[in-house]
Amino acid sequence: MNIIRCIQKIIPGWTGAVWDNSYEGIKPNETETRPIPTLAELEAVWPDVQKDIALDDVRSNRAAAYPDFREYLDGIVKGDQAQIQKYIDDCLAVKARYPLPKT
Repeated sequence: MNIIRCIQKIIPGWTGAVWDNSYEGIKPNETETRPIPTLAELEAVWPDVQKDIALDDVRSNRAAAYPDFREYLDGIVKGDQAQIQKYIDDCLAVKARYPLPKT
C-alpha cells in the first residue's frame, strides 16, 4: 500500500512524509493541522489509489509514445490528408498499446 497516496486521496493537499511506508512512519508537516486518517481508512481507499496509479502509468506511457503533434498541424497546413491520417493512426496505435485500466 502506498500510504502517502492514500492519505492524499482522503485529504487532498495533505503535506508531510511517510517513513518506511508504514503507518507508524506518518509525519505531518508542522503546518498540517488535519488529523491523520486511521489505518482502516487508508486500507479502504487503497483499491482506488491502485486504479489512480495504473491510470497515471498509462498517461505517462501514452505521453512518451504519442507522435509529435506538429506532424498533424503540418499535415493540416499542407492539406496532406495522408499525413493527417498517419498521425491519427499512430495515436490510435498508442491508445491500443496502452489501454485505459478497467474500472
